[in-house]
Amino acid sequence: MKRKIVTTNDGSTTIYIEDWDESYHSKHGAIQEAYHVFIKSGLNNFKDNSEVSILEIGFGTGLNSFITFLESHKRNLKIDYVGVEAYPISKEEVGQLNYVEQLKADKYKDVFDEIHSSCWEKTQQLNETFTLTKRKQFFQDIDDVEKYDLIYFDAFGFPVQPELWSEEIFKKMFCALLPNGILVTYACRTSIKKAMLSAGFQVEKLPGAPGKREMLRACK
Repeated sequence: MKRKIVTTNDGSTTIYIEDWDESYHSKHGAIQEAYHVFIKSGLNNFKDNSEVSILEIGFGTGLNSFITFLESHKRNLKIDYVGVEAYPISKEEVGQLNYVEQLKADKYKDVFDEIHSSCWEKTQQLNETFTLTKRKQFFQDIDDVEKYDLIYFDAFGFPVQPELWSEEIFKKMFCALLPNGILVTYACRTSIKKAMLSAGFQVEKLPGAPGKREMLRACK
């Protein structure tokens, strides 16, 4: 499928898939969406100086992992981060992303580069408190059991890949979370909420990122 780099409304870039009319992030702002959904509504549920294990569903551009790294540095969090992606983006696409510039994180450019250059299926120590493991895997094949405190569920939207928002997938997410674990996602469709509830989650609606009225947070 044909893909191109586009600039979202907050100045940060994303990847747009023309055949699907679908972007990796919100057209209203890639960075502001990532912070709102995954940091404010997800990571901020954990205290400073704590240890947090995170599973990202849809590693994509590496934006969520990079901002999590930046936040962990500020808050002295020890992070074990696992990102799952079936179709990694290319080196050329990585080179066109402007997250380091937009986040004013020039001192961590080498970390962003390492996030993308590190080998798949191998744990990489980005610094003394942040480990990253990238898994090239279909979401349907995830079989982790009680390993994660937090899941960033960032799959492509329901209209283009409804099978990724099914009860079957959310049962896998429920199984992968530790007791009292949290899953956050930008989506807030009724059928998605029902699938989460059927999988065993307690689900709440939260205000969405700019351009989107609501989002969902699910707890085990």
